[in-house]
Amino acid sequence: VQLQASGGGLVQAGGSLRLSCAASGRTFSSYGMGWFRQAPGKEREFVATISWGGGTTYYADSVKGRFTISRDDAKNTVYLQMNSLKPEDTAVYYCAASDRAYGGSAWSDYKYWGQGTQVTVSS
Repeated sequence: VQLQASGGGLVQAGGSLRLSCAASGRTFSSYGMGWFRQAPGKEREFVATISWGGGTTYYADSVKGRFTISRDDAKNTVYLQMNSLKPEDTAVYYCAASDRAYGGSAWSDYKYWGQGTQVTVSS
């Protein structure tokens, strides 16, 4: 599966962005999907994940209550709605697909990765 992330940009603290990740392939609905991010000089970290069917979601503590992951299997797309953004949310955001129904929070659980989209939050 090929993944294409979009929707990043520059936003002031307290603002919102919605990231999208479009996937190719007819079996998108069977993949667990996740979002990760990587800030300069830091390791890639888990942000959120959603199971196939969308019944299960899980978030990193740092984004819980501010970010929402969702998916539209008819459009082969997963979203990350980001509200109340903080400067520490600045990073390149990557979407990823797991060939398991639920990807989990470890980057090694994911087999396919998109190219990343830059999110910059100014103070």
